[in-house]
Amino acid sequence: MLRGAQRNGTGPRQPSENDAVHSLHHVDICPVCKSSRYLNPNMRFLVNPECYHKMCESCVDRIFSTGPAPCPIAGCARTLRKQRFRKQTFEDLKIEREVDVRRRIAQVFNKQEGDFETLMAYNNYLEEMEFTTFNLLGGVDVAATERKLAAYAAQNASLISQNNAKANRERNNQNADTAAQKEQALLNRSAANRSDITSVAERGESQKESLDALSKVKIPASRDDTAQKVVLKKSTARRTAAEKARDKQKSLSQQQSSDQPPPDTEIFKIEGLKAVVEAPVERAYDPFGGVSFEPSYYTLRSHYEYPWLDKARTEPSIVAGGYDLKEYYQRAMLEAFGGLGCFIEEEMEVKEQAHGNDMVATEGAAMAAGASGEGEDIL
Repeated sequence: MLRGAQRNGTGPRQPSENDAVHSLHHVDICPVCKSSRYLNPNMRFLVNPECYHKMCESCVDRIFSTGPAPCPIAGCARTLRKQRFRKQTFEDLKIEREVDVRRRIAQVFNKQEGDFETLMAYNNYLEEMEFTTFNLLGGVDVAATERKLAAYAAQNASLISQNNAKANRERNNQNADTAAQKEQALLNRSAANRSDITSVAERGESQKESLDALSKVKIPASRDDTAQKVVLKKSTARRTAAEKARDKQKSLSQQQSSDQPPPDTEIFKIEGLKAVVEAPVERAYDPFGGVSFEPSYYTLRSHYEYPWLDKARTEPSIVAGGYDLKEYYQRAMLEAFGGLGCFIEEEMEVKEQAHGNDMVATEGAAMAAGASGEGEDIL
């Protein structure tokens, strides 16, 4: 039967020479040394983000171990360095290059929607981002785009680093929350397993005790049902307590993951950003509310040459009691300059002006009262 099928052409087809050649074309071949993975299965291919030309690891070690060298691929004159070679992530090098370009731009254009006043401004910012990415990927005004990107990165280096640090903190917090949730889930599963094992063991012990009691003494069947109900109540209460603890831990983790401090930056030719308001610097507490008691008409010195005060400076009976001559200086100067802030002429002018206003008001009130009296007489 098998021979007949092969003779008629309906059996399994044998591999031909053309299939072998076709399969060799799909095997990775190094463009420099022409080695293939078919002959060397352990061969690794590396790419450099300068030109994204693929070559094997042995060629990289042989050409770039002594220092920077031009790319060995024909038509590419870029200078490459060994430390920049890395393993290829995607099979298509175009996708590899696009991912690298987008990652590089995302490190510079790292604003979020909360940094803008309106959604339209944020969408314009994303559109500018995509235009820059398209120019770099498509080769449209690459030099001008690179200069513009470098100028923006240099101008906003501090704000970009702050946003990157904030993003790293958020990523670390998210990873920590994920790890905590996994650990809590593992603890909950282990606790549930222990409770199940304990409930099964208790149920087995209760059944064993019930069987032992039945074998010794003839008791009504209701006692066995009562024992089973007690065991079920214990297991149910234990399971309810475990569920409550799990819900409490879940609510605490949700509260911790809800903290998101707002970011702040600015971009080139991007409108609609929110104004950055710096927090006011906290001042030292002043119990007098900013009222200054420093004298404005004189300067109080720490020492005055006066023979009458020499005894007070050196007499033990005065100094031992804690008396300070600065208090005397302050009181004497205050009494001497106490009246310099009072100007009698200005006070008299203010007083006369106020008295004149009172007289005018009094006369107006008298006239109004007279007019009302005459109206009453007429009526």
